[in-house]
Amino acid sequence: MYYLLLIAIAVLASIALTGFIFYLLAKRFFDNQQKIQMLQMRIDEHREAIKLITPIRLQAYERMALFLERISPDSLVLRAYQPGMDAKMLQGAMTKSIRDEWEHNLSQQVYVSSEAWKRIRDAKDEMIGVINSAAITIPTNADPTRLATAIFSTSAIQHPTSDALEYLKKEMREL
Repeated sequence: MYYLLLIAIAVLASIALTGFIFYLLAKRFFDNQQKIQMLQMRIDEHREAIKLITPIRLQAYERMALFLERISPDSLVLRAYQPGMDAKMLQGAMTKSIRDEWEHNLSQQVYVSSEAWKRIRDAKDEMIGVINSAAITIPTNADPTRLATAIFSTSAIQHPTSDALEYLKKEMREL
């Protein structure tokens, strides 16, 4: 009888051990399945976010390219000039135009890379510097064409917006 009790205990112990091992394996399997499902959901969410953000990012690059084109010397002088202006007035109008454009596009920095934003900001600052440097070289009440000529001659050597624009185009192609 003692022998039968030992056999029964051994059988029950082996059944319990087998059940416990099965439980551990099943738990591990289902935990892994849950992790896989969670990971798949995150991947799907990431794909959806990319689908939404990519067009917005491309639009931001387009807007910043337009900004750089609008503050380039050729475009800026033609847009800012009004009949009856003197050089000082033209200088003020051009720097105001650049600052207004800049403020209008500040939110785009969220969508472009830090390096692209730095280059755009540097181009803006350099363009304002070119305008102010050119204005120093001529009399205050001079004809605005003299200021424009001084800006064009400086920007022929150092074109502040072209490097930033090329960098933007390169990044946009990589997107």
